[in-house]
Amino acid sequence: MSSPITLLLIDDHFVVRSGLVASLELEDDLKVIAESDRGEAASQLFTDHHPDVVLMDLQLPGISGIDATAALLRDHPGAHVLIFSTFARDEEIQAALKAGALGYLQKSSSRDSLLAAIRCVAKGGRSLPDEIAQRLKDRLAEPEITPREREILTLITQGNANKEIAATLGIGEDTVKQHVSRILMKLKVNDRAQATAEAIRRGLVKV
Repeated sequence: MSSPITLLLIDDHFVVRSGLVASLELEDDLKVIAESDRGEAASQLFTDHHPDVVLMDLQLPGISGIDATAALLRDHPGAHVLIFSTFARDEEIQAALKAGALGYLQKSSSRDSLLAAIRCVAKGGRSLPDEIAQRLKDRLAEPEITPREREILTLITQGNANKEIAATLGIGEDTVKQHVSRILMKLKVNDRAQATAEAIRRGLVKV
């Protein structure tokens, strides 16, 4: 019999980690060998245990799962990271993949989907649900939101009018109007309320 796939769990909820350990170890080919509630511990735990897969949450105390993934891959370029998160915001998924994660799965996914993703990532493969993969592909063809537009979008979601945005950023109100028009066009929405909803859905702004 071949050696089991070894796992490191990084999740700040004890109940989630306990449930994962109990569920995953029902499988003969999976074994949880280490766990932590903080992203800062990932690199040292990897050094100590050399797991085949790191199952990483996004929302963590201290550094985020994205930053923890980036730090882990800097220290251990061969690490296989699967993000396992409650959220599926496009910006966060893209950032996690850019940081070096091989896969991304929501916690609402089925157990079979999680097992398949772990086994895929353990072999160095990429694992993304079809819906998320298609969304990311579609976004690559869309014009990118610039840093300045993201600033303005954040202020829009906070309920600021164009005049207030202009004063906050030290730019002309006409310039703000031009930015807002481009933002609406890029997000494919008709008004500021829709822009706010779409920005939150994509993870373009912090809620």
